[in-house]
Amino acid sequence: MVVVAQDTGSKVLARNRKARHDFFIEETFEAGIALQGTEVKSMRAGKVNLKDSYAKVEGGEIFLYNMHVNPYEQASSFNHDPLRPRKLLMHRREINRLIGYVQEKGYTLVPLSVYLRKGMVKVELALAKGKKFFDKRRTLAEKDAKREMERAFKDRKLGREKGQD
Repeated sequence: MVVVAQDTGSKVLARNRKARHDFFIEETFEAGIALQGTEVKSMRAGKVNLKDSYAKVEGGEIFLYNMHVNPYEQASSFNHDPLRPRKLLMHRREINRLIGYVQEKGYTLVPLSVYLRKGMVKVELALAKGKKFFDKRRTLAEKDAKREMERAFKDRKLGREKGQD
């Protein structure tokens, strides 16, 4: 099941931009998160960071680690731990499928974005394989080449328009 936050008109709370640079994204999944009340309020205020976060399968369940959610400022002393592991909510068949992939060599689960959908906080979770250094370099070179081609095309198009005037 591939679901992208932008297609649903949701409000994106945070993105993990580094994930697409460091990993080959094979497939994406949507998962809910088990949160405490102060975490939801803090996330709605945009106080969430996905940098260096990852998901791990433990005992047939999936947990999200290193997702930093700032403590809610208006809360009392019963605030949440900013880096606590958070349980991801998915269908059993999806979890079983992910367990099979993660046991293969090189696959990992990486969160790409956190967003609101119909008032619920969701995570876009990616099944990914790590890139080597030369893969990252190749990706940057392809991106630069594409940018150069677009720039040349744009310059050529502008040149034609000026010549016709």
